[in-house]
Amino acid sequence: MKKDKLKRYLVIGGAGFIGSHITDRLVKSMHQVIVLDNLSTGTKKNINPLAKFVKADIRNLKQITPYFKNIDGVFLLAALPRVQYSIKYPAKTNRNNIEGVLNVLIASQKACVKRVVYSSSSSIYGNPKKLPVKENSKPNPLSPYGLQKYAGEEYCKLFFLIHNLETVSLRYFNAYGIRASQKGAYALVMMIFINQLKKNQPLTIKGDGNQTRDFTHVYDIARANILAMNSNKVGHGEAINIGAGKNYSINKIASMFSDKIEYIPPVIEPHDTLANNSLAKKLLNWSPRIKLEEGINELKKYYK
Repeated sequence: MKKDKLKRYLVIGGAGFIGSHITDRLVKSMHQVIVLDNLSTGTKKNINPLAKFVKADIRNLKQITPYFKNIDGVFLLAALPRVQYSIKYPAKTNRNNIEGVLNVLIASQKACVKRVVYSSSSSIYGNPKKLPVKENSKPNPLSPYGLQKYAGEEYCKLFFLIHNLETVSLRYFNAYGIRASQKGAYALVMMIFINQLKKNQPLTIKGDGNQTRDFTHVYDIARANILAMNSNKVGHGEAINIGAGKNYSINKIASMFSDKIEYIPPVIEPHDTLANNSLAKKLLNWSPRIKLEEGINELKKYYK
């Protein structure tokens, strides 16, 4: 897809954390943007005022179909995220994360959309035998969420093979940054720490804190999405790791926020994440730009 021509994009889940940052980038480049969201996890205040907002639910194919007309590309971010939430509510998350994805692909194919960029997750790998993990590592999800994301990737691949709908799946590694959810089942570890700091509480760490995560800034993830939509090297159903390529223990992350720490019982989750991001460099000309310390300092200032 050419970069110079202005286009019409549909950002599904554009009221959410990552989707709102993608929308901001598209609007800044003068593209027309429709944000489609049911506001179950996103919020209206995240939506760029220059984007058109449509409240609709991807679980309802008939409801969403009209908004795909004359759309050049679709960014599919809508999901019920988080590993623990999917363990507690497998049927609910399945309807959104698999049936909803299928509906988006059907609507895109019928409307002759050029390309769909699908938001996947490093959760599909589970606990890989070798780190950093490559895209050809065998998927081994440890949760319904990980399995659902992998199923979404496979549907994307099938729609390219059967219908020639261009698709590419991006496997995010531990996204963080401004607008990440701060509440309930969707809260990310750094946002939990921010909230605890606000309340002058000790930071809670699940398990011994030695588990490691490859934290990837939302600005870098949003940029990867735009590159994936425009690259002439992708669109054939491939999956690409989007990770910083460096991991840190949760203990180390906590120490960047506070020295008051409390340990609580562990939960079922991968022990370590670390991306091999060489394929993203090769196919998208993408590499991370935001250093962890820089990203955490921005978070602290923003939520102070």
